[in-house]
Amino acid sequence: MEKKFKVGLIRVLTTEDQDILLAHEKLLNQYFPMLTVETRCIPDQYEGIHSPELCMLAIPKIVETAKSFRDVDMIIVSCADDPGVEEIREALPGIPVTGGGETTLALARKYGEKIGVLGITDYAPKAYAKLKSDQLLIGRPDGVYSTLDLMMPQGRKSTVNMAKKLKEQGADVLALACTGMATIGIAKELEEAAGIPVIDPVMAEGLFAYFEYLKK
Repeated sequence: MEKKFKVGLIRVLTTEDQDILLAHEKLLNQYFPMLTVETRCIPDQYEGIHSPELCMLAIPKIVETAKSFRDVDMIIVSCADDPGVEEIREALPGIPVTGGGETTLALARKYGEKIGVLGITDYAPKAYAKLKSDQLLIGRPDGVYSTLDLMMPQGRKSTVNMAKKLKEQGADVLALACTGMATIGIAKELEEAAGIPVIDPVMAEGLFAYFEYLKK
């Protein structure tokens, strides 16, 4: 009998568009078909999270959304800043919880010492705080201030340009610091443009879920 493993996936971007809402679930189903994924988004966060203030506003909503899942084996907060991850661990002990930041960083460190953090903010997600400043290169594409901007043609072009700049500045690997970059499926394009490994945060989240699946 095939083992079942259910993941509760939290999107921090509020949307009624089912294609956008289920984009990360579909990617995980593609990468890791042994996982069963249920997606929910938090309310009243139509620009997602792109500032510390929005992050603080979102955390209680994320925790409540996590509590609303039933019979899940794991919870993923599909955001590179890992908002609410620690709080969910405290609220729901015994359930593995992870986010797009800590998983992406863990994989990025496998590929080099100098990490290019390519995201939608001028600061690195909190998972990167333990690294030394000389290990990080932070780049926000011109004109990109939220995950919605990534969905525009100019946002995509600016993201490719920033990937090249980070490589020129000495990055060994690019860590995508916004899961919206996974939504638009840009990782391969960036890898070809920059010529260095690129870590897709949704793929990273799923890889950690797959590990938990194997352990169960």
